[in-house]
Amino acid sequence: MIGYLRKRYRNLDIFKDANETNLFNKKIKEDCTMEFLANNIDMLSLITLVIAIIISIWKNINLGIMSLGLAYIIGHLIGGMKVKELVSGYPSSLLITLVGVTFLFGIAQSNGTLDKITKHTVKMVKGKVALLPIVLFFLAFILSSLGPGQISISALMAAPTMVLAAEVGIPPLLMALVVGNGAQAGAMSPLAPNGIVGNSVLAEMGVTGMEMTMWINMLLVHVLVAAIAYVYFGGLKLWKVKNSTKVNELVNMVVEPFDFNQKATLTAIGFLVVSVVLLKFDVGFTAAFLGSILILMKAGDEKVAFKTMPWGAIILVTGVTVMVKLMQDIGGMDLFADIMANFSTPFTATLVIGFFAALVSAYASTSGVIMPAFLPMAPLLLERIGAPAGDLIPLIVTIIVAGHLTDMSPLSTTGAVFISGSPDYIDSKPLYKGMMIWGFSMSIIGAVLCWVLFSVLRLV
Repeated sequence: MIGYLRKRYRNLDIFKDANETNLFNKKIKEDCTMEFLANNIDMLSLITLVIAIIISIWKNINLGIMSLGLAYIIGHLIGGMKVKELVSGYPSSLLITLVGVTFLFGIAQSNGTLDKITKHTVKMVKGKVALLPIVLFFLAFILSSLGPGQISISALMAAPTMVLAAEVGIPPLLMALVVGNGAQAGAMSPLAPNGIVGNSVLAEMGVTGMEMTMWINMLLVHVLVAAIAYVYFGGLKLWKVKNSTKVNELVNMVVEPFDFNQKATLTAIGFLVVSVVLLKFDVGFTAAFLGSILILMKAGDEKVAFKTMPWGAIILVTGVTVMVKLMQDIGGMDLFADIMANFSTPFTATLVIGFFAALVSAYASTSGVIMPAFLPMAPLLLERIGAPAGDLIPLIVTIIVAGHLTDMSPLSTTGAVFISGSPDYIDSKPLYKGMMIWGFSMSIIGAVLCWVLFSVLRLV
């Protein structure tokens, strides 16, 4: 090494005095450091991503933006990759899909279509208080599945449902967990942002045709955990509640019929579902086109729709994808799989990985961190532990489902919006504590549940 460096700097008259000798020694140290980093770039990328996740949680910084900058430093400045190679890892197809879908449903949210659907549904229960959480679970599931996703629907429904719970005597924790899990249940719909992200990551891995499998299994598990929440937090007692003044007001609530703009929006959403599911149209381009038609018809305000779009989440998902793609190219994901393999066996892989995915998801984004980072690691892990290829699908479904189950923690967006949506006269401390305990308990309960359903019983 020293001989090589001396030859490299032969044009420098380095032995004239001590200062130039020090300069030479400094250059040797710099080159040695760069060589060490380049030779261990796989470990460097993994450590950097972990530190970036911690910083993003601690300082509330968008991990996507950080990932883009870190990918440039590690890939280009240290690894010597061309910038074009880094740019090729940017998921432009995913970007188009997310922008198109969230724009269309930004219109649906801003012109009151989604809010009016919720009011009509609440009126349908005809004062049966015990049915409200159940009906709202399935309403949140349907709306989330249609395209807005769990975060948008939770943000839409949190405030009115929490106020409704307080007025008719439903425990706030019960309402938050049931409705929130309903929104989570629809998160992996092929039309929803998380479903789009998951399917995009899987397509890059060469795994296709899992859209309905993921969606159905998300619904199955979230129905089970919502039922647990309903029973444990007092749902059965609600069947004994007699009509009160507030309940009667609910029965007699007047809801205006859908206006022209809202009917046009419903038609556009219906066309999107049919065209994507039956005609196999591209969801992103189709949604963008339908959104443009609604704007031309003045069925929505373009500026307002753009403001409702989750730009932070879009940057998060696409930015982290660039970093993960780099890690795949330079061996970072292989190292991640090696580490996970030390804790796993073919029989316990879904249990172990489900627990880690759920635990990290309690702090970090499921779509932005868990799916882009954990899914590509799955086949590598199975190879390391000698598991059969048939275990890949159960492991993939476990990562996705378990990663979503802890999102009702108040540290995650879905859980946080239900706490912020609670009226001032509700004591938020018990609600916060209850959701915190529930969220973290799901890292264990969710992992065990997924292991039993998907690995032991093979319900995939």
